[in-house]
Amino acid sequence: MKPAADGYGVADVLQGENAITIDDKGRLAIPTSYREIVASDFGNRLVITYNPFEVGALWIYPYAVWEGVRDSVNQLSRLKATNRAMQLKLVGAASIVEPDGNGRIAIPASMRSALGIEKKAVLLGMGDRFELWSEQAHRAQIGTPLGDDDLGDDLVGLQL
Repeated sequence: MKPAADGYGVADVLQGENAITIDDKGRLAIPTSYREIVASDFGNRLVITYNPFEVGALWIYPYAVWEGVRDSVNQLSRLKATNRAMQLKLVGAASIVEPDGNGRIAIPASMRSALGIEKKAVLLGMGDRFELWSEQAHRAQIGTPLGDDDLGDDLVGLQL
């Protein structure tokens, strides 16, 4: 495993945008550029769950990263509705998957249906996880530029 850069035992290694086709059985083929990382660094175990912040996207975590996320979310007080919603969307919906011999993972039908993912999707490497977006939601997200009102203090000094 690579040196930990994220606090959960996985280095920030995932980046890039890939157009993905979902097959008739609801599987996506992990791009070949990521397959060795998934097999060797991630132990061939991934967890798929909802993105609780944006419509149209799933998060796909390496299992080692997921364990830390899951534990921190489960520690939230269940007395707050926002915390319960976070627990429902992240932990309650989580599905453990392992790539088959052809590097394919099955995306649960309920998740594909909820997000409108049919044949075309976009897989993004986001450092310590993947994001799987429906083609329509990704197009809408990318087509919406950030404005001055979106820039918080943590972005103002960012050098791009």
